[in-house]
Amino acid sequence: MKLFSSIQEAADGSLRGCSICLGNFDGVHLGHQALFAEAGKHGPLVVLTFHPHPGKVLQPQLAPRLILSQARKLELLEVHGVGAAIVQPFSMEYARTSPEAFESSLLDGVGARTVVVGYDFTYGQKRAGTVETLERAAASRGGQVKVVSAVSLEGVVVSSSKIREYVLEGRVEAAARLLGRPFDLDGLVVPGAGRGRTIGFPTANIDTTNELRPAAGVYALRVAILGEGKLEWRGGAANIGVKPTFGGGEVTIEAHLFDFQGDLYGKRLRVQFLERLRAEKRFASASELSSQIGRDLEAARAAVARSLP
Repeated sequence: MKLFSSIQEAADGSLRGCSICLGNFDGVHLGHQALFAEAGKHGPLVVLTFHPHPGKVLQPQLAPRLILSQARKLELLEVHGVGAAIVQPFSMEYARTSPEAFESSLLDGVGARTVVVGYDFTYGQKRAGTVETLERAAASRGGQVKVVSAVSLEGVVVSSSKIREYVLEGRVEAAARLLGRPFDLDGLVVPGAGRGRTIGFPTANIDTTNELRPAAGVYALRVAILGEGKLEWRGGAANIGVKPTFGGGEVTIEAHLFDFQGDLYGKRLRVQFLERLRAEKRFASASELSSQIGRDLEAARAAVARSLP
């Protein structure tokens, strides 16, 4: 996938005649995938997205926790057939761009022939640009706009905000249905307290910069080591929380990988959350916790088996 760091950089003539999707694409979920499918019918598939997320600039106190890191989003865009991505820096100055200037940057500068947007798309200063104004601008240049309706699944409209809600509630299975894949995050294995090993269940302490994390509790997982070629998935279980049995206060992600022998320190892992098995709980003793972990691992093995194609 070819990457452009701004709309201005993408106005080099190489994308002329393309079919361009507009949006933030946080999650690269089924709704976004519907946009890509439509755009792919009309020319080489290009996306225009923004970094940072406009909400971080315009209303930082209300900005959402992002489902994906920027790197993971770009990776998924390529997986879904995007040939080029334009990542436009978003600032207060850029937010003052007029609708007409934005239209010209896409249609004249980049040379898009088809523009694909969601049904509720707005753009330009004070969101004054609408689907209707974009259609008129494109038609005046011999182009076209394709509007994709909301995608619903089991009566729920697929949206980034709904996915965030599900993940924050620990409803990772529901989030996966809207994403079209399990919710995942990447992180670095760092030293922890080492308590898991002392009770017979060694864990990897995962340090992640991902903004969105599931609710506290125990989860069934699939885990792969990054940076070692093709991803090889291994089942496991994780506890997210403060480890109340040991009087902890800091939220951690501790993952146990089934039947794993080796040193994971310093490795980067991708963790897929398959099912929430139970809420976090304080136990009266380490032995009581150990017994429960044994039951959790049995449940996690069954959940991982159910997740296999």
